[in-house]
Amino acid sequence: MKAIKNHTGLVYPLNRTNIDTDQIIPKQFLKRIERTGFGQFLFYHWRFDDEGNKRQDFSLNKERYQHASILVAGENFGCGSSREHAPWALLDYGFRVIIAPSFADIFYNNALKNGIILIKIEEEQVKQWLEEADIGNLSLSIDLEDQKIFEGNKEYHFQIPAYHKEKLLNGWDDIALTLLHEEKIEIYENSNN
Repeated sequence: MKAIKNHTGLVYPLNRTNIDTDQIIPKQFLKRIERTGFGQFLFYHWRFDDEGNKRQDFSLNKERYQHASILVAGENFGCGSSREHAPWALLDYGFRVIIAPSFADIFYNNALKNGIILIKIEEEQVKQWLEEADIGNLSLSIDLEDQKIFEGNKEYHFQIPAYHKEKLLNGWDDIALTLLHEEKIEIYENSNN
């Protein structure tokens, strides 16, 4: 997992609530066994028609959002099934930060384990950013260490569990955390021979 301390990026506004994991990555694309290549299928049924052509009426297809790396959405983002492919698709597409008033619990943990910063912010602020990003280009800067979001000269504080924050700052996935105890594991394994 790639360490992340700070991130500045263009905001993509997805002004919808209750976005479930089947909308994030539809089930027919879950056949891959590696974690990469899912970004092309992100929000597939919203982005593409039945023939696979880009829908002109879905905003993520607009040129101005092609390099967006921060997604701002409505409440209960990531509800539905527990598929880990949803964070893989978001990350593979290029989103490093997701901001919403609330997240589904399983999605929240899966996304953090895969290196996406998830930030819960009050609904009124989310609505403001959704409007600003819809009208013109909006960039935000995230300082994970100080737990702050910067929009120009304004700053907003956010909470994140210390455990997840440490993992993100160091780029530790669950395997890397286990390997931090490699010496003790070897001592244990050798003591049982």
